[in-house]
Amino acid sequence: MSRSPGRKPENHKISRELFVLTYGALVAQLCKDYEKDEDVNTCLDRMGYSIGIRLIDDFLARSAVKKCRSYSETADMIAQVAFKMYLGVTPSVSCNSATGNEFSLILDKNPLVDFVEELPAERASLCYCNLLCGVIRGALEMVRKCTSV
Repeated sequence: MSRSPGRKPENHKISRELFVLTYGALVAQLCKDYEKDEDVNTCLDRMGYSIGIRLIDDFLARSAVKKCRSYSETADMIAQVAFKMYLGVTPSVSCNSATGNEFSLILDKNPLVDFVEELPAERASLCYCNLLCGVIRGALEMVRKCTSV
């Protein structure tokens, strides 16, 4: 099969959908492997961190963004470009810290929970989307914007 000239392949969308579909299975397997939610949370964060330190190269190459001059500009770039590029959503940014080195990303619609009905009551302390925290931490560390999240 040949592709029409000038038409971009939609591999990115397929990859995102596959990731969202398989993420629940990953978390379920980790819950079987680890008894404590804290251990699952740590594992998800570590996995996300590993993804983030590798993903930053792809992000910088594909987005052609310039160097951010402030922490709030970095937060806006993550929300408006990175999340849109990889997950198809744009979170709102809240930078309310007095020191100006903290921010929150608020997702109105979290694609990672599209296929999740409800977590079991015994998993109340599970941070289901902790992978995202690790990805952000790893990526920011690679561009030397943070030392811990």
